[in-house]
Amino acid sequence: MRVLVLWPPGSRRDWRVNVAAGRIRRVDALRGFAVCGIMLVNAWQQRVRHGPTSLDWAMVNLFQSRFYPMFAFLFGLSFALFLRSARLRTRRPRVVMLRRLVVLAALGAAHILIDPGEVLLPYALLGVVVLLPASLLPRGAVLLAGCGVLVAAVLDPHPYVLITALFLLGLAAAPEAEARRGAGRLGGADGLGGGPFLGVVCAAAALLAAGLTWWWNHAPPGGGVYQAAALCGGVAYAAAFLLLAGHTAVFEALGRMTLTNYVTGTTVIVVAMPLLEADGTGAAVVVLAVVTVAAQAVFCRWWLARHRHGPLEWIWRTLTWWGEPATGQTVIRDPRSAVPDPRRPRPGDQPLDRA
Repeated sequence: MRVLVLWPPGSRRDWRVNVAAGRIRRVDALRGFAVCGIMLVNAWQQRVRHGPTSLDWAMVNLFQSRFYPMFAFLFGLSFALFLRSARLRTRRPRVVMLRRLVVLAALGAAHILIDPGEVLLPYALLGVVVLLPASLLPRGAVLLAGCGVLVAAVLDPHPYVLITALFLLGLAAAPEAEARRGAGRLGGADGLGGGPFLGVVCAAAALLAAGLTWWWNHAPPGGGVYQAAALCGGVAYAAAFLLLAGHTAVFEALGRMTLTNYVTGTTVIVVAMPLLEADGTGAAVVVLAVVTVAAQAVFCRWWLARHRHGPLEWIWRTLTWWGEPATGQTVIRDPRSAVPDPRRPRPGDQPLDRA
């Protein structure tokens, strides 16, 4: 059994050891935040419109297309992190990564039977076509390519153009292998930025989102103005979350079980379709999303206190590595982890969860 020694929080080695263990807490938390928004938007999109409501206005102008950009960016970032950790276990990390994407594509193909608009299969295919070749390029070249595709996404409103750009930008933003190198980068040690940088990004993105949304509502232009507004809104939400979230344990747990939560969320929406269709006010959408996310949060905390991976995440990992990973806790836990180890009581001098 491999045991990782975790250095005290705040030490210079703390972040590096957490990366070696395969988890960056803010990445998990932001992914969990995106899960909540995506559940709300997906439920609303399945509702049969009985006429414009205030909920429809709010969803179009404040929520729709604001959360999948976070997911796409984090997919690219996580791609780089997985590839880096795979190099520690195998001499052919890209073969393992290809297998991982193939498994995701298979899960997506099965998920289409439940949700024809699902994204797992397209994400897997884009990962093979875009991210695998891009991982061979220097970081600067990937960044330039991502910026170029991002400009094209404004001109072409197709969402997968924007997703491709965000995949590349996430890949380029992944932290360096060593904490010392990563800590001095503009994006911070985890590639998500911090402090004044996040504040400036949040303010600028919020102003752009407000202006572009107003423009789209009052004089709808062609091109990707709505998509640009949604992207800026998503950036503002992500930056505000990273700045303001104090205790992110719930979001971290949701983010660690993203695949399980996404699939169960769409399943719940399909089962609840008669309720959504019968409701003319849209209240059922909000209630369904809140109840589902709350249930998922409780389940994730319970499950991760007993297992290292979520149910579908375990299947994904097992098929990726052609072997069954241990499901019990096999490492010394980070004392700031989102999920406590029930077999190891918390000392009184151990710090509480904090972002």
